[in-house]
Amino acid sequence: MAVIQKIRDKYAKLAGFIIALALVGFILMDAASGRFGDLFGRDTSIAKVNGDKIDYKDYTERVQEYESLYSLMNNNKSIDDNTRAQIHDQVLREMIFENLIGNDAEKLGISVTKEEEKEMISGPNPDPLVMQFPYFKNQETGQFDPNYLMQFEKNQLDLSRPEAQKAMEQWQELKHYVIRSRVSQKYMNLFAGMAFTLKFITDRTIKDQNTLGSISYVKVPFTSVNDNEVKVSDADLKAYIEKHKAQYTIDEPNRSMDYVSFDVHPSSADTATVLNNLNQLKNEFTTTNDAESFVNKNSDDQFRDMFLTKKTYPSQFADSLFNLPVGAVYGPYFENGSYKMARVLEKRSLPDSVSAQHILIAINQTRDDSAAKKTADSILAAIKSGANFDSLAVKFSDDPGSKTKGGDLGFFPYGAMVHEFNDAAFLGNTGDLKEVKTQFGYHIIKVKEQRNFSPAAKIAIITKELEPSQETDQTSFAKANEFAGKNTTGKAFDEAVKKQGLNKLQAQNIKLNDFVMQGLGSARDIIRWMYEAKVGDVSPVFNLDGRYVIARLTNIQEKGLLQIDDNNKPMFENMVKAEKKAEIIKSKYKSATSLAAIAQGSAQQIQNVDSFNAASAYLPNLGYEPKVVGYTFYDGFKPNTMSPGIQGQDGVFYISLKEKFTRQATQDPMMQQQMAMQNSQLKNAIMSSLQESMKRNANIKYSAKNLY
Repeated sequence: MAVIQKIRDKYAKLAGFIIALALVGFILMDAASGRFGDLFGRDTSIAKVNGDKIDYKDYTERVQEYESLYSLMNNNKSIDDNTRAQIHDQVLREMIFENLIGNDAEKLGISVTKEEEKEMISGPNPDPLVMQFPYFKNQETGQFDPNYLMQFEKNQLDLSRPEAQKAMEQWQELKHYVIRSRVSQKYMNLFAGMAFTLKFITDRTIKDQNTLGSISYVKVPFTSVNDNEVKVSDADLKAYIEKHKAQYTIDEPNRSMDYVSFDVHPSSADTATVLNNLNQLKNEFTTTNDAESFVNKNSDDQFRDMFLTKKTYPSQFADSLFNLPVGAVYGPYFENGSYKMARVLEKRSLPDSVSAQHILIAINQTRDDSAAKKTADSILAAIKSGANFDSLAVKFSDDPGSKTKGGDLGFFPYGAMVHEFNDAAFLGNTGDLKEVKTQFGYHIIKVKEQRNFSPAAKIAIITKELEPSQETDQTSFAKANEFAGKNTTGKAFDEAVKKQGLNKLQAQNIKLNDFVMQGLGSARDIIRWMYEAKVGDVSPVFNLDGRYVIARLTNIQEKGLLQIDDNNKPMFENMVKAEKKAEIIKSKYKSATSLAAIAQGSAQQIQNVDSFNAASAYLPNLGYEPKVVGYTFYDGFKPNTMSPGIQGQDGVFYISLKEKFTRQATQDPMMQQQMAMQNSQLKNAIMSSLQESMKRNANIKYSAKNLY
């Protein structure tokens, strides 16, 4: 003991210093990885908009909010990788736009007042998202009920329960989203509201719609010029892009890549394993007295204790299942990616809809189960003794959506109500009066009418999803890993693809802030690699939900004029060839004075297009030829004269005007209609393009390492 005491006396201060130093170290580490990371040289922004940072933490918190709301609004549906990527993209776009309009909105006084907030949340016409909030839906009708919202806002929830706390958090998140979105909407409406179509534009549009022309033409196709006569150099391609720089200027840097995919599919051995498992269960499944427990124990999907009809169970095997006797087992059979085995437990005739009324005595903070049961028993006894159901519903029911209607729920389909309520309404008879307990409390239910009876069956179904085994997955990974390990250069990559007969795919014009890639889905890891790699680099193996991908970076396109690469070069060569062939054709027939001469010299026919208007760029039997349409209605083009050569989509046109006239139009109604349509189109165009237009004119820099 003396030794221990000596150690305490001698080293207590040193131990305390070490502990304090460790605590400081932990704090500094946390700060460096959090919002204060910039103090330690680490940039925690996911993007910088005109120098202003969008912080990683703020971005992450909003992503989590949106994921929570998405799950809530979709019946607690789990979020797959592609949906999660779309949510990340939406959050990023919103935060950038909010940053871009922030100062302007403040200067312009664009805000949401407390009165507006109240109107949007609990007014007579709340925001559509508020009306979709699941806790505000009448459980019987499935429709938005403002009374539920009022109860929710008054905190009539037992917040000691975790699910109630979660619901209140989600409600606060939704309100923040609705209010925040209103500022952006107001800003966009400000621009759209200023837009209108000038009268002279409407006048011209109406005139073009009512000005008709007919032409004769000869088309000399580009194929009449041999490809050997046309040489295209790199200088030609560069000159073409310079000439069309407005069309081929890139607003944001992007990357392109080739890739091969080693997909993981179930093998024949995996299929045999699933079938063997089901066949081993078949005898016991046929004889068990507790099918529900057996299914829940052995199936990937839980037992559904409800009757099915051919209408509510749209399976290709429905006829076979509904023709089975009670107790019979069908399968195994393959459907929707799974092997299944089904047993018919019960058969009966059921209505497809029921009309009922009810009185709900809720179990809540002020009324426990025993008190609710006692009240419900008393009401049921009173009704059986002759009391009026409607009056008692108005007086006692805790369902705000139906109590004012005497508890009337109208007609509802099978499965629309909670299980116990559903069974009472559909498995009984018209006129039944029952007391049923559900998760909401005690219901006194009166079945008013049942209609459209059809055969129904309660079916126990064991489902085994057909998935690749671990061995199958490892085999695919081994192949991908071997490919990536042996082919680390662009040349080796191409040679291996050709030698192994693999399908090489492309992903082009991928931006740093993209989250999803065409054909690959959610692929942030690959995108991050693309912005760290050099042209020709081959990636490591990426695992993308059932496939292993190896990529090769093929192009780096920075902001500015489009660069020529192996992917786009053939397209531009064809465009330049078309221009050169057009010039050769024009030169060849520059002395021709009639369509007949050109037709004879080119071995083409004179054809006609009649009665087309000046507002359309499409011609019957010719397709999209705006230059031909434009020259037809050129004021200097007179009847019975021939145009110069006009380069079209796949040839050079020579046209002769047969007739041009303006038909009479009813001016005033058409003017009003045309102006309204053009104004609507203009406003929609502004609303849809404003965000992208502002982004193009801003200096936005994304952080590849912080975007996830």
